[in-house]
Amino acid sequence: MNTVPTVSQPAAQKNAAKRFTPRIDIARLLSFAGLLLAAGFLLLPILVIVPLSFGDQRYLAFPEGTWSFRHYLELLNGAWLSSILQSLGLAVAVGLVSTALAFLFATGIWLEPRYRVALTGVVLLPMIVPQVVSAMSIYYLGAKVQQLDTLNGVGFGHLMMALPYSLIAMLVAYSRLDTSLYKASRSLGAGLWMTIRQVLMPNVKVGMAGSFFMAFIMSWEEVVVTLFTSGLNVITLPKRIWDGLRYNLDPAIAAVSTVMIFITLVVLLVRMYRHDKNADSPAR
Repeated sequence: MNTVPTVSQPAAQKNAAKRFTPRIDIARLLSFAGLLLAAGFLLLPILVIVPLSFGDQRYLAFPEGTWSFRHYLELLNGAWLSSILQSLGLAVAVGLVSTALAFLFATGIWLEPRYRVALTGVVLLPMIVPQVVSAMSIYYLGAKVQQLDTLNGVGFGHLMMALPYSLIAMLVAYSRLDTSLYKASRSLGAGLWMTIRQVLMPNVKVGMAGSFFMAFIMSWEEVVVTLFTSGLNVITLPKRIWDGLRYNLDPAIAAVSTVMIFITLVVLLVRMYRHDKNADSPAR
């Protein structure tokens, strides 16, 4: 007769405790600690700006007892408001023109890819050449045509620097598009404009949005080209911030920086919310 071996109760409890005891993953712990250190290293200089913007002094300093909004109110005066509006207008104009040019260029090399590498390399040159060299070239060109310190001259410089980034976003959108759609549309009798408007644009609208966003951001934060091409008439927001840091450490800089941080955070949160909402929605 066979007997079934029995396990004593203390041994069974010991084995169960060993089986359910969580083990510490050293690699994951170190990775999380490294993530926290990297996040702190990147965010600390940004977060320091926020309390500085609520100071009551005429210089950059942390609040001493009372928090004030005086520096935020200074953003509504003529100088700062004019710079904000100039930067906003330039960024929108550069975004629209850059998106249109990137769309036309990407469409051309998508339909005729023989010279794709050469033409793309030429357009992407401003990303490779040092920015100071590009700014000097734009400065001399603007001086020749007498467009220095004008919105047209500064906008042209911003466009030169933003166009490569717009083109990259558009090329990514076209890389997922099949040329058979264009051929089928033309073979069915659709004209070129109708094909572009009803076939190509709907399929690359995400790329067009990304192209505009990239150009807008590049123009909004551009300071090197602006320093070379602007003067007393055109003072964009980055240039005014630069002048404030260079000459008198204007505390309004902390206020405008905090506003920009807040806007960026809101845009990111909205984008994340929409992404999660689209991911959770059932596919149609």
